[in-house]
Amino acid sequence: MQKHILVTGGAGYIGSHVCKALKQNGYVPVVYDNLCSGNSSAVKWGPFIEGDIRDRALLSAAIAKYNPVAIMHFAALIQVGESVNNPSLYYNNNVYGSFCLLDAAREHNIKHMVFSSTAAVYGLSEVSPIPEDTVKKPINPYGQTKLMMEQMIYDYATAYGLNYAVLRYFNAAGADPEGDAGTAYKVDTHIIPLLMRVASKLMPQIKVFGTDYNTPDGTAIRDYIHVTDLAEAHILSLNHILAGKNSLILNIGTNNGLSVAEVIETARRVTGQDIPEILSERRAGDPPILVAEASNAQNILNWVPRYSDIDTIVKTAWGWRQKQNKEKL
Repeated sequence: MQKHILVTGGAGYIGSHVCKALKQNGYVPVVYDNLCSGNSSAVKWGPFIEGDIRDRALLSAAIAKYNPVAIMHFAALIQVGESVNNPSLYYNNNVYGSFCLLDAAREHNIKHMVFSSTAAVYGLSEVSPIPEDTVKKPINPYGQTKLMMEQMIYDYATAYGLNYAVLRYFNAAGADPEGDAGTAYKVDTHIIPLLMRVASKLMPQIKVFGTDYNTPDGTAIRDYIHVTDLAEAHILSLNHILAGKNSLILNIGTNNGLSVAEVIETARRVTGQDIPEILSERRAGDPPILVAEASNAQNILNWVPRYSDIDTIVKTAWGWRQKQNKEKL
């Protein structure tokens, strides 16, 4: 008997890669997405329902139709700047939407959920690398809504017996090595897809926000995790909770940081393209260093990142960008 997994936000960047991994591991991903930032072309591995998680009637009908054994919850707005300028949008979509989803899961007796959280819940941490028990102090509405979503899951688990895996990502990057999926956002905001656009002459230059951090080259340091490795962590987490093991709260990263300058230099070398840069002021709220202490994910799940060296991340992102460029000709 096939096991269906409801994947909210499955038409987005990370969701689409996880759907491929689900299919490869014998599951049927059922994508539920309102396409506010994802793309229907990214849905390739199972049924698709175009809908909003706040539409309680449609959501309930979708769950009743497919009877999923678990939910993977990616449906959230994620732009930090937008969350500051329009917090109402974020509390409505992320928090109220998650409430609707959790109540629908309870109504249909779904007891397993994997949740897409973020390192933004930690805020400006003074600890590096950051372990899971670090104090959570989000500095923007995006991080705050994700932390509230986490808390809702914990409360439903305590009261209603929900088993969960909360995965806090650091910087997801790259694209499917086989070229089946890649960035699916309508507007790119992350550094590596932006670098690929500059390398493709679709943008004139890359902006470097801050060159005076207390880091070896003055630019901010981040932990980059390949999206395929991230997808594998989701499968392992799903299998873990479906097997009746303890709920999980895990960082998903590499325990290793790279500076913005190092990433730009790698992009130049891998693509063979001149990538002009323009130096700019720091962005408010950007920590100088954000690196995961991710040994728990590796030890508990026996998870080993295979694609997360920066050359492979950039090479796969560049392959996806070139494929997109050809499709637009």
